[in-house]
Amino acid sequence: MIPRPGFANNYLINEFGLTQPILAGGLMWLSDASYVSACARAGILGFITAASFPDDDQLRAEIRKCKSQSGGKPFGVNVSMLPKLVPGERTKDILQLIIDEGVRVVETSGRNPEAYLPMLKDAGVKVIHKVPAVKYAQKAERIGVDAVSIVGAECGGHPGEEMIGSMVNAILGLQRLRIPYFVGGGIGHGAQMIAALAMGASGVVIGTRFLVATEIWAHPNYKEALIAASEGDTALIMGSIRNTVRALRNDTTDQVQSIEKSQADITIETLLPYVSGKIGKQAYETGDVSKGVLSAGQSLGLMHEIKPLGDILTDLGHEAEDALRRLPQFEDASI
Repeated sequence: MIPRPGFANNYLINEFGLTQPILAGGLMWLSDASYVSACARAGILGFITAASFPDDDQLRAEIRKCKSQSGGKPFGVNVSMLPKLVPGERTKDILQLIIDEGVRVVETSGRNPEAYLPMLKDAGVKVIHKVPAVKYAQKAERIGVDAVSIVGAECGGHPGEEMIGSMVNAILGLQRLRIPYFVGGGIGHGAQMIAALAMGASGVVIGTRFLVATEIWAHPNYKEALIAASEGDTALIMGSIRNTVRALRNDTTDQVQSIEKSQADITIETLLPYVSGKIGKQAYETGDVSKGVLSAGQSLGLMHEIKPLGDILTDLGHEAEDALRRLPQFEDASI
């Protein structure tokens, strides 16, 4: 068995001075300076989503705003990399901007970040690479990333094509990885955090659970719709083009599923009129959740009210403490 660093001696987490072992996963359109700085002040690590600010000056301004509001606490930037050779590929330029602004950590996803690791490491930037399964985490470890986030089948957004659950990812990480790893996908309760730590993870990734934080700028009707939803109110779409997304079930997911069942030779161009990110952004703005691909995971069933992020984290902490109190009853038991 490979020795695993626990939370208490995990250099990556301790370096950032976190008070809870939580990464707040990047949320497209929603992870702005107000939300991410709230994460920083609350003692968890959040990430501005670079893709939400396609103009360099906008992204630079958002990073600087976040820095001014974070009270000196660290935060990161999420860089979702486009496929290779796509016209307009700007990953290197975005990463250089991040370096120039003194950001200490990036969350990469979408493809292998190996080509960009030298420039990031030379600048002292830590790299946490997000993957949907442990086999990809092993490859990320080999190329030299500092840590990995493994987001399982339950997650909102992109769970991968193999649909491996978080419990399995967590224990495979213990057996197969040497670098710190974080487990995401359906995480929305403090007891899950304790379970992940017990299985060897250095922390958890939470996205959906935080969508009802008051610091998220989205319309209150959007948040109320999430609260009204249950763990079964998500849908998987876009598997036909090997880009599976888990989202809140609505008219758009129904339409896309119908197209995927009835048509052959589907391409991204076939689905784009329904799945364009701009449609989802309108839902956040207006509160009309009937249209758009609104990423949401199965932790929907754990969301009960709109409240400040700090209060949500307090709840998670209490739940974690309750979980720890339940453990002593097994100390003398034989399993």
